[in-house]
Amino acid sequence: MHKEAAGNTSTGGKATLSENGLFGMGNPLLDISAVVDKDFLDKFGLKPNDQILAEDKHKPLFEEIVKRNKVEYHAGGSTQNSVKIAQWMIQKPHKVATFFGCIGTDHFGEILKQKAAEAHVDARYYEQNEVPTGTCAACITGDNRSLVANLAAANCYNKEKHLDLDANWELVKKAKVYYIAGFFLTVSPESILKVAKHASENDKIFCMNLSAPFISQFFKEPLMKVMPYVDILFGNETEAATFAKELLGFESDDIGEIARKAQNLPKENAKRQRVVVFTQGKDDTVATVGERVTMFPVVDIDQNDIVDTNGAGDAFVGGFLSALVQEQALEECIRAGHYAANVIIRRVGCTFPERPDYH
Repeated sequence: MHKEAAGNTSTGGKATLSENGLFGMGNPLLDISAVVDKDFLDKFGLKPNDQILAEDKHKPLFEEIVKRNKVEYHAGGSTQNSVKIAQWMIQKPHKVATFFGCIGTDHFGEILKQKAAEAHVDARYYEQNEVPTGTCAACITGDNRSLVANLAAANCYNKEKHLDLDANWELVKKAKVYYIAGFFLTVSPESILKVAKHASENDKIFCMNLSAPFISQFFKEPLMKVMPYVDILFGNETEAATFAKELLGFESDDIGEIARKAQNLPKENAKRQRVVVFTQGKDDTVATVGERVTMFPVVDIDQNDIVDTNGAGDAFVGGFLSALVQEQALEECIRAGHYAANVIIRRVGCTFPERPDYH
């Protein structure tokens, strides 16, 4: 993180932006959201506010939720959301953000391509016709969102058939900031490692997200393999606590202490000290700044204005990345993240107005 870049005006920062400067790779999913009742959650064994991967018992859920009277479709998937929001914050030039992921050659896949184009993201999907495009059911009860992801095609990302192709790898090399959500550890850890090592060896910035408690619980090995290459680690308070318990071997609700311990895990590129950023909903965001742990208050919002907190974490990261790729200081990255999250939680799904009102 360049401290001296903090003085840049937004126009000064934007002069350095070029196409494909920000690279994201993850699970492209079509979000299907609908309001359901407690009986619906109970029927499929869901908690009101959770994120899980679909099992066989959840297959009928997708058939049922699309029959609800008010169903909304949005282009989703955690990493794709974040790079989409980063591009929205940046506005021009278009296609600063690149995105890789796997979809099916089907109707949902076409919708995802259209939505990515509308968002001016340079989405280079790996398309295959054996498995349908992935979906994520957002089962809404009051203020809660229970998310059930059916990765389907997203699970079929193939390093040899996509990432390793010269034309695609050239796009990876063009980037200076990389972001991959932890969810992709369940799909292609070898792809993540290839990108992470490239970033480390070329002194570029590699960012990762803890994404959900189940990642730290069940995907410890791939997570710890990538961790030495992580320059910026994101997560929320629940994910941080699970990470501490499962991977750092201690139980604590002192989020600052967890951040410090995560920061001090072994690191390959020693020139860059790892930065750890943990969000806590409406409470202060916690970040390691050099040797200190610092609290950054979020933007005030009237609880009645909150429509959907589902995309808040992805939006925070998107805002953060938009400033990071312009070489802004950490404080400015966090401010941009808070702004983006504040906009997103006032709307359904991970959607945004035509342009940001951000200075």
